[in-house]
Amino acid sequence: MPGTSRTGSDAGLARDAVGLREVLFQSVTAMAPAAAVAASIPAGAAFAGGSLPLSVLVALVACLFTASCVAELAQELPAAGSVATYSAQGLHPAVGFLVGWGYVFVEALVPPLLLLQLGFTTAGTLHEQWASSPANLWWPWSLAGAVVIAAAGFLGVRASARFGTVLGVFEVLVFVAFAVMLIVAAGSDNSLTVFGTSHTAPGYGDFGGVFAGSVYTVLAFAGFEAAAPLAEEARDPRRTMRRAVFGAALAIGVVYVLTTYAMAVYFGPGRFAGFGASGDASWEGVARASFGPFWVVLFLAVVNSTVANANACANVSTRTAFALGRIGVFPRSLARLHPRRRSPVTGIAVQFVVAVAAILGLGLRYGPVTAFTLLATVIVTVIIGVYIVVDLACAGYFLRRRRDLFSPLRHVVFPVLGIAAFVPALLTAAGIPAFSFVAELSPPVSYAGPVVGVWMAAGGVVLVVLARRHPERLAQTGRVHLVGPHDDPMDHEETGAVRG
Repeated sequence: MPGTSRTGSDAGLARDAVGLREVLFQSVTAMAPAAAVAASIPAGAAFAGGSLPLSVLVALVACLFTASCVAELAQELPAAGSVATYSAQGLHPAVGFLVGWGYVFVEALVPPLLLLQLGFTTAGTLHEQWASSPANLWWPWSLAGAVVIAAAGFLGVRASARFGTVLGVFEVLVFVAFAVMLIVAAGSDNSLTVFGTSHTAPGYGDFGGVFAGSVYTVLAFAGFEAAAPLAEEARDPRRTMRRAVFGAALAIGVVYVLTTYAMAVYFGPGRFAGFGASGDASWEGVARASFGPFWVVLFLAVVNSTVANANACANVSTRTAFALGRIGVFPRSLARLHPRRRSPVTGIAVQFVVAVAAILGLGLRYGPVTAFTLLATVIVTVIIGVYIVVDLACAGYFLRRRRDLFSPLRHVVFPVLGIAAFVPALLTAAGIPAFSFVAELSPPVSYAGPVVGVWMAAGGVVLVVLARRHPERLAQTGRVHLVGPHDDPMDHEETGAVRG
C-alpha cells in the first residue's frame, strides 16, 4: 500500500509514492537542461564552431551507452543505494562502498553549486536592469533557494518530485519554444550542413573540432542517473527506473540537439565559434537583441533550472546516504525518517548545513563564480569516474550473476563504448592536458584534485576499518531491500550477502 515501507517495517521510505512522470523529471531536472543549453554546451563552440550540433549529436549517442548500462542495472537492482549497489553487485562490496562514498559527497555539493549560480545569475541580471541593485548581493538569493529545497525535501518525495516536475516542464518548454522561434526566424538559412564538419572553429579542422566540442557537451548529460535513488519510492520500480533513466538521457539529448541546431543556424555557423555563455553572443544576448521581452522568460527558465537541479540532487544525496546509513556503513542517523512523511530528515538537515556552509564559505572567500567553478570541477570529476565504474559493473553483474540475461552487445560492447566516451571527458574535467584543447586548471580551481583525493583516501581508511571490524555491514552494500509482493525475490540477494 502507498506510504508503507519497502521492507514491511517502519524503517523504509514511502512506498509507491511517485510514478514514471515524477521519476523521469527527477533525472531531467538533475541534468539542468536550461542551464546546460545556455551555459554549458556553448563552451564547445570554441572548438566545434558551427558544427556544434554534430558534437551534441555525437555526445548524445556516446552518453546513451552508459545510460543503457545504468538503466539495465536499475531494472535488475532497484535500490536507494543505486550506483553503490550496482558497483557492489557487479564488482565487489568494497568498490560499492567507495562509489557510494564519493557519490554522496559530490551529490551533496550539487545543491550549493546550483544555488551559487542562482545567486550570481539573479544578482547580475538585476544589476544590469537596475544599476542601483548591487551585483555582489548574490548570497540572499542562494540562501533563499537552500531554504526552499530543504522545505520541499522535508515534505516528502511526493512534494519534492512534483515540485521538480513542474520546474522541469517549464524550463524544457521555454527552450524548445525559443528553438522553434529561432528556426522559423532563420528561414532560408536553415541548413543540415551544421551536422557536418565544414563549420569547425579555426585551428580545429574537421572531426578534431567536433570531437573537442563533444567532450565538453558530454558534461551537460551528467545527472541522467538521478532517477535511480528513488527506486524504493516509485511505483513499479523495475519498469519505471529503466524508462526514466534511459528516457531522460534520450529526451534531453534530443532537446540539446534541437536547441543547438536552432541557435547555430540563426546566429550563423560561420560566426558560431564566438558564441558563449554571456554577452551579446549568448542565448540571453540573442533574446534581448531580437526577441524583445522574451529574454525575461529565458532568464526565468535558467533560474528555474538551478532550483530544479538542486532539488533533484538533494533527493539523490539524501536517499543514497539513507541507504548507506541503513546498513551501518554511514552513520545510522542518516537513515532516520520522518514518521509520517517518510522523508530522511537527518539527511535533509545535513544537506542544508552543507549547502549553507559551501555557499557562504566558498562564495564569500573566492567569489560566487570561482566557487561555482571549483565545486563543478570536484563534482564532474567524481561523477564521471562513477559512470566509468558503473559501466564496468554492468558487464560484471550480467557476466557473474545474470548469465541468463547476458547480451554481448548491451553488457560488453555498450559498457566499453561508454567508458571510451567518458574517459576524455574525465581528463578534460580534471584539467589533465591529454588533448590540445584541455587547459590546465589554476588555483583555486586546481584544488579540486587534492580535495577529491583527500576525500577518497579518507574513504579508503573507513573501508579498511569496516572490512576488519564490520565485514557483514560492508557485504550489505550490495543488498536490494526492495522485497515485497510486487517483486521477484529471484532477482535479489535476500540475505544481504554479496559474493566477492
